[in-house]
Amino acid sequence: MSNPKITKYDKAYLKMAKEWGQLSYCKRKKVGAIIVKDRMIISDGYNGTPSGFDNCCEDGNDATFWYVLHAEANAILKVARSTQSCQDATLYITMSPCRDCSKLIHQAGIKRVVYLEGYKDLEGVHFLEKAGVEVLQIAELD
Repeated sequence: MSNPKITKYDKAYLKMAKEWGQLSYCKRKKVGAIIVKDRMIISDGYNGTPSGFDNCCEDGNDATFWYVLHAEANAILKVARSTQSCQDATLYITMSPCRDCSKLIHQAGIKRVVYLEGYKDLEGVHFLEKAGVEVLQIAELD
């Protein structure tokens, strides 16, 4: 049964986030994020290293470097450098947010998160729900 809260736009933006994630240089996991406000994309991001760093996300043992930014953090930080605001926006992300990114999402004023896959733990999702952020998972994209 389909979720009536999920619209055709949700699926379209999540498909865009998935495509955007393919730009990531990370080998283990490619994650993409799109922030939408009033049906306009105001930011995008993918997991990767900070500006000015080598585009290598993992060490020789395939462990992710500590300084790699998550896709949603990159998207939120792009908004912070612009004249836009995340207040009341929707975040589309290919993987549910971790605990740390969930704090950023809430503090940025994002009111809705739509994701595809679950992160290794769902503590970030539970935090957002407790904070009053609407969180929806889309099980599959058409």
